[in-house]
Amino acid sequence: MSYPHRYMNHDLIIIGAGPGGYQAAAYAAHNGLSVLIIEQAQLGGTCLNVGCIPTKTLCRNAEVVELLRDAQQYGITQQPFSIDFQAMQQRKEEVITTLRNGIQTILQHPGIQVLEGKATFVDDHTIAVGDAQFSAPNIIIATGSVSKSLPVPGIDQQNVLSSTSLLDIDALPTSLVVVGAGVIGMEMASVFAALGTKVSVIEFLPECLPTLDDEVARRLRQVISRRLNIDFFMQTALKAIEGNTVIATRKGKDVSIEAQYVLIATGRQAATKGLQLENTSIAHSPKGIEVDDNLMTSVNGVYAIGDVNGRAMLAHAAHMQARRAVNHILKRSDTIRLDVMPGAIFTHPEAASVGPTEKQLAADGVPFVCKKVHYRANGKALADNQTDGLLKLIASDADENGDHRILACHVCGAHAADIVQEVAALICRDTTVQQLADITHIHPTVNEILQEAALGF
Repeated sequence: MSYPHRYMNHDLIIIGAGPGGYQAAAYAAHNGLSVLIIEQAQLGGTCLNVGCIPTKTLCRNAEVVELLRDAQQYGITQQPFSIDFQAMQQRKEEVITTLRNGIQTILQHPGIQVLEGKATFVDDHTIAVGDAQFSAPNIIIATGSVSKSLPVPGIDQQNVLSSTSLLDIDALPTSLVVVGAGVIGMEMASVFAALGTKVSVIEFLPECLPTLDDEVARRLRQVISRRLNIDFFMQTALKAIEGNTVIATRKGKDVSIEAQYVLIATGRQAATKGLQLENTSIAHSPKGIEVDDNLMTSVNGVYAIGDVNGRAMLAHAAHMQARRAVNHILKRSDTIRLDVMPGAIFTHPEAASVGPTEKQLAADGVPFVCKKVHYRANGKALADNQTDGLLKLIASDADENGDHRILACHVCGAHAADIVQEVAALICRDTTVQQLADITHIHPTVNEILQEAALGF
């Protein structure tokens, strides 16, 4: 799209209309700022269009399929059923469209101007879009991230996919090799295995999901492997892809796996390419744009939020960073704890965590106490046939009053995300396990195991 050359002033320019960008625009406009938001693709960014939302929509499809397969355990005679993958894909697109329309409505605020096009920096406070130039005292970079690739032979074959291209396939694969057992890899592996695809996972590290506690991550992997017949190759490095043969190295020996498709899920990297940051004084590296605690870059008035700063590649992190950045622009204080960032993996069962792991605390020399509770004794978990679960509640050593302050929680099992969200709220308010134990929990709920863990201190 081309624009006649013109120079316009705004209070705030935002580059990127993903979770961080559109939230920043809405919040800033609500507080009286004049906002220009620039987006080169679709509103909603990676999360809405090719990430969180389409993936979680398919996760729900997979969960329903698993329930149908287990129907006899609930006393229901199982009837034959078939999977209409194209109908699933259509439902996914309908969900995306509904949410994208919602964002479009949010951005119709009179204080917001939406501009389609690619933004590049002319200088520290001037942005070019086509032939037009725009300036503002405040700029927020919210360009998100892109998928990482690997420098191995065969990586450019048509059957080698990113998570974006895998979400767009029109037929269910017969077989799939997933390279990388992080959040994207584990969720995709679970979805397609539940739908009937033969899935193998290759991971270079000793365990999946490195942000999770090792024991919790191992439990999740074992449960998923047993339930869905997924083959995991841990401490295995991708060597090459030759047609439909994936060649990897494990303990000095080559391993060959046949698959219709290969998913490269080895993480994401900050999307700074093309911004022409070299025209600015903004400090950045391959890890992302450097920011301070208010998300300001090395240039006064220029901020970077969400994946592009590399701090926490989560949509809700971008949301909260957006609020912090706009608050700083408004010279308004807040109580946002950006260091308390819960995360969830929507496999089946799901997993979630907030705070450091035992290994991290030990490495940092932080004294702690950890209590474990298994799902198998929980009434709601038994009633729901969801007994494969483990919760670990981590707290500080007792202080002079005998209190243990909550530091972290790592969970694998049903409603893990809900449990961890409760703990995240408690950590933000410096709650002790004794105070948690005194909070009434509804019976029967899976969340009762959290109170049970607190009572164990």
